[in-house]
Amino acid sequence: MKFFIDTANLDQIKTAESMGILDGVTTNPSLAARESAPYREILAEICKVVNGPVSAEVISTEYDGMMKEGHELAKIADNIVVKIPTIAEGLKAIKTLHSENIKTNATLVFSPSQALLVAKAGASYVSPFIGRLDDVSTHGMELIEKIIAIYQNYQFATEMLVASIRNPIHVVDAALLGADICTMPLSVIEMLVKHPLTDIGLEKFIADYKKAQK
Repeated sequence: MKFFIDTANLDQIKTAESMGILDGVTTNPSLAARESAPYREILAEICKVVNGPVSAEVISTEYDGMMKEGHELAKIADNIVVKIPTIAEGLKAIKTLHSENIKTNATLVFSPSQALLVAKAGASYVSPFIGRLDDVSTHGMELIEKIIAIYQNYQFATEMLVASIRNPIHVVDAALLGADICTMPLSVIEMLVKHPLTDIGLEKFIADYKKAQK
C-alpha cells in the first residue's frame, strides 16, 4: 500500500518524507487556505519535496473552467495530478484530460456507481471519502470493499485512493481489503507507529541498561 499525506503544510510533508514512508500528497483549497502562501506557489514547493503524485484540486464546476484550471495546474510540475469533482461536468473533464495524458483524481466519491463512472471516464485515481460516510452513520469501509470488487471485475486501471481517513483502523482495514493508497493527515501517520506496549518496553529496556552501568 502507498501512503499519501493529506495536507498543504510543507513542514508536515517534510516530516512524513523524513520517515521514509511517503509516496505522495493530496491537497485541496480548504487545506491550502490554512497556509500563508498562494495555492499554486504552495503546490510548486510541495512538488520540489515530493517525487510522487501531488493532487491539486480545481474549484470550477463547469467543464470549460475545469479544463482551464486543469491545464494550468498540470504546468506546475510533472507529478501534479488534477483533482476533479465527481459530477457530470467532471466526468467530461476527466475524459478529456485522460486523452491528453494528464492524470486525474476523481474526488468526493460516496457511492459505487460514482466510482464505476469515473473509472470508465479514465480517472487515474478514485477518492472515496470514508470518514464522512462514517460521520452520517454509514459504514465507509463497505464502500471501499464494493469499489474494489467492481474494479477487479472489469480490470479498471484506476487506483483506489482511500480518503477522509480518521484513525489507524481505517488504514488497516483498507490494507486488508487491498486498497492501493491511503491518504491521511500527519496525526494519523504518527498514530500508526505508536503502541503503548512499545513505549513501556522501551522504557524498561532503557531503565535496565542504566542499572547495568552502575
